Amino acid sequence: MLLFIGLLLIAWNIENAAGIILHYKKWSHALKNAIFIFTNIPGQLLLGLFFVKTIQWTGSNHFGLLRLLPIKNSFILFTLSFILLDLGEYIYHIIMHKIKRLWMFHVVHHSDPVVDVSTTLREHPGENIIRLSFTLLWVFLSGAVLWALLLRQVIQVFTTLFAHMNYRLPDRADNIIGIIFITPNLHQVHHHYKQPYTDCNYGDVLSIWDRIFGTFKKLPAKELIFGVDTYMDKADTNTFFSLFKIPFGRYRKK
Repeated sequence: MLLFIGLLLIAWNIENAAGIILHYKKWSHALKNAIFIFTNIPGQLLLGLFFVKTIQWTGSNHFGLLRLLPIKNSFILFTLSFILLDLGEYIYHIIMHKIKRLWMFHVVHHSDPVVDVSTTLREHPGENIIRLSFTLLWVFLSGAVLWALLLRQVIQVFTTLFAHMNYRLPDRADNIIGIIFITPNLHQVHHHYKQPYTDCNYGDVLSIWDRIFGTFKKLPAKELIFGVDTYMDKADTNTFFSLFKIPFGRYRKK
């Protein structure tokens, strides 16, 4: 949490100095997104206990893909753990887009009309539980050890904030970094309001999955419009309560 807050403050100030969108009520926007912190705490605490129990069980029973491999080197163990868990996050993200009712939870995040670091907080508590449950499944199947999981989460905190920043890398830097990692430039395309761009660049930390499975796309900054085309009416997304009830309403075709 301290790491997240520290990185958020750094990213916030970079946005203030060099953001691609400057003319919006940044504090009002951030405070509305920040409310989701408090609604997500119960689910995180509950699932946190399941993570501990699951890792204890897989360790005691020598269960999971990684525990079946004769890995002695810690660096190799972490690298394989990271790759497997990141692939799991990619699969989870696609599932949230393709299953109608799950998309209704995920649309709360996508409906943000301005993508900045506070958008990382904009996650419906229902999706928070779903996301952590999927991560728990990947941990169970992979047999990831606790220290590798925690180290990956530290890296994920940094990359998630980085990807959602109201900032764009120079094209040359983006072309190099984006070969392996999800950059703000790539993730902003994912937040474009209209298909087929909504369903691209699903990667969590690594962009390689999008390149391998054909979901990689680019879009010039001048063409970007953030949000979801079926939720552009401010009445649907203007308050925390209107956002909270979206998943329980009628499905709107993308």
